[in-house]
Amino acid sequence: MDSDDTRRVLLADRGWTTQGPDDLWQHTTVEEIAETAVTVVGSDEPGEDLTADDMAQAHWEYLAEHLRTQGVAARAAELSRLQHDVELSQRLRARLGRP
Repeated sequence: MDSDDTRRVLLADRGWTTQGPDDLWQHTTVEEIAETAVTVVGSDEPGEDLTADDMAQAHWEYLAEHLRTQGVAARAAELSRLQHDVELSQRLRARLGRP
């Protein structure tokens, strides 16, 4: 959120697939989807010469730069301390059978 409480979408271009029984949607919870979403939009796994901390820093720097292109002054360290909200679309909530 900006200082004026404006919410900003940072990563709306990510997704994942999953496999399971035909009635998978009946057993999938909002919490499971939110937890997976946080993992999907988080930092990548480190390569051979990088650490998890290196990857996390690069991730937050990328998000800060993305916000700066939207005219929002942002610092990676500050972003990493903010609450991370996952909002499910009405379409997905309907698929899960939840309002």
